[in-house]
Amino acid sequence: MKRRTVLAGLGATAAAGILGMPSILRAQAPISLNGAVQFNDDHAFNRALLRFEELVKKYYGKPVNFTLHRNSSLGLEKQYFEYMSQGKAVDYAIVSPAHMSTFAKAAPFIDAPFVFKGIEHMNKVVQANILAPIADEVAAKAEVVLIGYAGGGVRNIFANKPLRNLADLKGLKVRVQGAPIWSKTFAAVGMSPTVIAYNEVYNAIQNGVIAAGENEAAGVEAMKFYEVAPHLNLTQHAVSIRPICFSVKTFKTLPKDLQEAIMKAGKEAGDYGRQLESSEEVVKLDTLEKAGKLKRIPFEERDAMKKLADPVMATYAKEIGAEGIYEKINVAGG
Repeated sequence: MKRRTVLAGLGATAAAGILGMPSILRAQAPISLNGAVQFNDDHAFNRALLRFEELVKKYYGKPVNFTLHRNSSLGLEKQYFEYMSQGKAVDYAIVSPAHMSTFAKAAPFIDAPFVFKGIEHMNKVVQANILAPIADEVAAKAEVVLIGYAGGGVRNIFANKPLRNLADLKGLKVRVQGAPIWSKTFAAVGMSPTVIAYNEVYNAIQNGVIAAGENEAAGVEAMKFYEVAPHLNLTQHAVSIRPICFSVKTFKTLPKDLQEAIMKAGKEAGDYGRQLESSEEVVKLDTLEKAGKLKRIPFEERDAMKKLADPVMATYAKEIGAEGIYEKINVAGG
């Protein structure tokens, strides 16, 4: 296996920089790696990280210990990313690109609203390695390597009332992710977006601080958002990409053959995670709806919503120097 092939999921510049550094071999005891995930055993992110562990062991062929800290026991994704950047507590995790924005301005672009037409479009972009320049920036500025891309869930707005058109969205108090592009696009559509920590969304809706949030089916199910916001309004405004991340500081201390096993396993585990989440999505929503826990509401003006958001996205791409990437993504969408 040539290194070039193994590193296909990582931008060439970042890969060359990291793998060119001397490895510091650890003591004879098996190497231990710590992972983190916000969710329980059933969630697609958890299962993707377990697949990553399984593949690393297979490709490395020598003893290596993995401990995956689940159910937010080490905090939230924002903290995981900071820990990985610092090279402490967390070595690998799945993290929303929104939490990378303080380190790398272009990172949230991976996952911004209305970038992808659907899961097939997103898969094309990932397989063509169009996101490599962003991965390079994250590796250089945050010292975190994006070794694979999980995700694949279509994001919709869950709310305490049905939302069928743009008039219904006007002034809607909705929780959005921390990256500014989310607030800007949702405001352009006419909503009143606010940034709230993910683990506080349920209570914020329950207490009337906000009326809605947005998430993919796996998140709605895991966090039981349907209990306080039973209307799932099918805006289909984004397809989640959730990079599998690895700390550069940890990575540099590992033997070269383990580094290569991690890169190869990360790409494959990401592919597995996208396939898993996208294939389970309809089943999860069918089950919840049949149980009377939520009701899917068709959204009639998705194209009009996108048209309002597009100028914001184009300006954002220009601001972060990602016009070329944005153009390639649009071309890949046909």
